[in-house]
Amino acid sequence: MTPVIGSCWLNKTCRTVCGLLSNRLAWSGLMARTCRLALPLFLLVVLAILTVASFNDSASAQSSVRPPAGASLSSAPPGPTAGSLPASVRARAPAFNNLPTVAPPIDPTASQGGRYDKEIWAEVRNSRMGQVSIPDKKSGLLIQSEGWQWMKTQKAVLPKYGGWALGATIAVLALFFLAVGRIKIKGGWSGQTIPRFSTIERAAHWMLAVSFIILALSGLNVLYGRSLLMPLIGKSSFASLSLTAKLLHNYVAFAFMTGLAVVFLMWVWQNFPNIYDIKWLLTLGGVLSKDGHVSSKKFNAGQKILFWLVMASGLSLSLSGISLLFPFQMPIFAKTFAVLNIFGAGLPTTLSPIQEMQYASTWHSVLALVMTCLILAHIYIGTLGMQGAFGAMGSGKVDVNWAKEHHDIWAEEVIADESLERMHDGGDGAGLQPAE
Repeated sequence: MTPVIGSCWLNKTCRTVCGLLSNRLAWSGLMARTCRLALPLFLLVVLAILTVASFNDSASAQSSVRPPAGASLSSAPPGPTAGSLPASVRARAPAFNNLPTVAPPIDPTASQGGRYDKEIWAEVRNSRMGQVSIPDKKSGLLIQSEGWQWMKTQKAVLPKYGGWALGATIAVLALFFLAVGRIKIKGGWSGQTIPRFSTIERAAHWMLAVSFIILALSGLNVLYGRSLLMPLIGKSSFASLSLTAKLLHNYVAFAFMTGLAVVFLMWVWQNFPNIYDIKWLLTLGGVLSKDGHVSSKKFNAGQKILFWLVMASGLSLSLSGISLLFPFQMPIFAKTFAVLNIFGAGLPTTLSPIQEMQYASTWHSVLALVMTCLILAHIYIGTLGMQGAFGAMGSGKVDVNWAKEHHDIWAEEVIADESLERMHDGGDGAGLQPAE
């Protein structure tokens, strides 16, 4: 059963993709066959890479967070011995000849005295603040024990579960495409279009989209580059690539924040819930309805959910990113935890500057991974997943049949408005434009 059905789904997938490319771009038969083979191979390679990366980073972190079993716990160097001193020194200072030839062993179980005091070092290991005479009182902290957990999270937890999340997202999208195929325009191409997004709207969208892709790729390099890229391109090339990625990440972040703000101001009023969204959610966007159609305005409930998720996560991502760009200048987590504690969260509200940075780094990475999974789904539905959808952000125009099937209320309003404008201009009142 599995090979036969899998083969049918794979053929269906490849025929759909290659048919689209052939019809739109007039590709040759050879190129279509190449695409048919490349799509499934690409998906398999991406899943394999993410799986290997998550396991490699997890294994390397386990070997670096704690010293190996049986290793010496003493950090104090051994004292001088008679054998370690030059003969000239021993001749001038006979007292050195009485030193033992081998340094006495250190007893790690001793409670006091000698060169090791387990009670003192236990306090140091548990972030006990000591006293210093210099103005910088933070220097009294020799070991910040939370750093061990932060390092484990960065090197093991995030790469592992982040890889699983990204791989699961790609797998679900691939399975959905194989099972459902491309959502086509039921009425077919009408040959007439109506405007959906203006030039300013599309410019803001693409600023946000392109900057996020750059930030996502440079951020993923931090998590997986050492285990994936460095063995392939070498340490020197990887160092140069990582430096470039770091600079891009730091400066492109401002383009992302600008695009996020502009998109919010342009579309916020159209993304508040309305009565049509309830039916859309109850029928899962028309999947559970008889005719597969659900009325909606310019944005349906699914798009509104995505909008608010992107705005909320993008804002939090920006704030944590700014605190990392300007370290120790903008502590935000102690105050955030204080607000959450009103609802009984029980979070710490007294955080050191280094703890603020550790929370910011971890939260920034978690949000970035979540947002990357969301954007992958958004890219899929706007390109490969739905026929006619890309034109909205490509040319700014959509086919009339597509608009009526997915956003019928909005489409009727646009057609009516354009008809009135044409009548006022002395035209025939037709609010439709021929497709280019």
